[in-house]
Amino acid sequence: MAEDYYQVLGVSRNATEAELKKAYRKLSRENHPDVKPDDKAASEKFKGVQEAYAVLGDQEKRQKYDRFGHSAFQGGRGGASPFGGGAGGQVDLGDLFGNGFDLGDLFGGGGGRRAARARKGQDAETTIDIPFNTAAQGGSYGLTVNTTGQPQQLTARIPPGVDTGSVIRLAGQGHPGVGGGPNGDLMVKIRVAPHPYFRRDSSNLLVDVPISLTEAALGAKVDVPTLNEGLITVTVPAGSASGTRLRLRGKGIVNRKTNEPGDLYAILQIVVPKSLDDRSRELLEEFAELHPENLREDRW
Repeated sequence: MAEDYYQVLGVSRNATEAELKKAYRKLSRENHPDVKPDDKAASEKFKGVQEAYAVLGDQEKRQKYDRFGHSAFQGGRGGASPFGGGAGGQVDLGDLFGNGFDLGDLFGGGGGRRAARARKGQDAETTIDIPFNTAAQGGSYGLTVNTTGQPQQLTARIPPGVDTGSVIRLAGQGHPGVGGGPNGDLMVKIRVAPHPYFRRDSSNLLVDVPISLTEAALGAKVDVPTLNEGLITVTVPAGSASGTRLRLRGKGIVNRKTNEPGDLYAILQIVVPKSLDDRSRELLEEFAELHPENLREDRW
């Protein structure tokens, strides 16, 4: 008695078309004559898989098979093949996939009994979240991927100046190649975590520096943080307003195109006291009497 076609493909009777095709391709690759040229059992298995899929992969033939079994395709002496030839007729894969079908697309070779053609594996993608300082100054970052069927610990070298959206290529860390071909590459997409106080504007850094009312009016020396040099003392000019930018050349992030560092801008923010003692209030009121000008008079 002929083996049940569903059993040949190793699927249930209610398998979807996608499940049938997946099983067919897997079994065909495993038992193809190019892969096992001298294995008679594999050769017979390969033929059985083609025969089973020729029926189950055709909706009309599958319906007949589900109703009548193998008898749906028996007739004449020796029984008729579901492929249109004799019972021992050859399978025409072009009838299944169209005349443009190439066995090389399925097995990585040129079809027939020719040697499999080596092909590079598919590239893989992953996304990592890296600290702000690592993105700005460069470094290394460990990650775990599974492109070969088992987890792998990799280290990505982060060049200085990367930003969210940057992509790093790890050669040979993608999916395995076909027919002895090289592995694909791993494309690592970058997401940069925010910094507690630095902001980025291209290759420039911005940092808000709070100053008092008197520091703004009289001028002062204040400390400004840098990314990798600690605190640097800068001069606040007398009469500075909120939003004034003090430029520190070359203290920004390396521009990946020019390999030149950007600048650091310290943005002054005047902080007004929320409460005043009596003496401070008297002094400010006296100051207001000495400078009664209306700053908005010519503005609106």
